[in-house]
Amino acid sequence: MQLTLEKLPLKAASPQGWLDMALGSFDIFLQDHAACERKASALAMALIARYPDREPLLEPMICLAKEELAHFHEVFRLMQKRGVPLASDEKDPYVSGLLRLVRHGREEHFLDKLLISSIIEARGCERFGLVSEALTDPDLAAFYRRLAREEAGHYMIFLRIARLYFEENVLNDRLEELLEREAEIMLAIPHRPAVH
Repeated sequence: MQLTLEKLPLKAASPQGWLDMALGSFDIFLQDHAACERKASALAMALIARYPDREPLLEPMICLAKEELAHFHEVFRLMQKRGVPLASDEKDPYVSGLLRLVRHGREEHFLDKLLISSIIEARGCERFGLVSEALTDPDLAAFYRRLAREEAGHYMIFLRIARLYFEENVLNDRLEELLEREAEIMLAIPHRPAVH
């Protein structure tokens, strides 16, 4: 399954320089990937804790938290096989840049968190797809192909939840604005062997 920008809401493709960096320092990429999966699971649980009154959000976030934690476990096992240790957390400049765009106010904050989470998952989908196509190890390539498909499903979960709470024009206008900013942030960050 080839994942192109036409199938994702992203405004700009990841540069070749990023892919070269990720493949050239693949063990460091794996360390960051593990951290991203763990943080994604924690984010889903944090949304449950913050919005326990929003019942349509709860089941999808519980399922997402479990799936992201399972991905973390898979990456951890892959790292163990390769003799790569887990790394301590580092601030992610991409995610930090996006989170600075979150507005105040309960409803605005809720919408922005859902949309930014969707965008982060979409970028992960695109990048896992690029990695899967470039890897020469068939098992690793298959692993990243599967993850790319699953990340595509994840970005849609957040959009489906947002559509339950916000009018389509409000959601689409803000999504468009955030996607433009995401492209700027992504392209401005120096290449790192990291998922984002």
